[in-house]
Amino acid sequence: MFMERNIMHCKPGKVKELVEKFKVLADAMKGMGLPPIRIYTDVSGENYWTVVSEQDIKSLDEMADLFKKLMADPKVSAAMKGYHDLVNDGRREFYRVE
Repeated sequence: MFMERNIMHCKPGKVKELVEKFKVLADAMKGMGLPPIRIYTDVSGENYWTVVSEQDIKSLDEMADLFKKLMADPKVSAAMKGYHDLVNDGRREFYRVE
């Protein structure tokens, strides 16, 4: 089992818009019977306007398949369109659940 974490530093004032996009993604995943993603926003930390999403995945191969399925969903692809315009930078981390 793995945990995927996406850390995104938004442009000023864009956190709420990114969170709304992630909530559409979370609803789609729930509809597919997948574990929910957890969405966090910063209260304190290195950078302001940070959004973090986490999800558990069985394998790294499952992650690639999941991404293809999600982006094939018209509602998800429409919601995620333009999210790059909200973000300055970010990174993705994978951890093995022990």
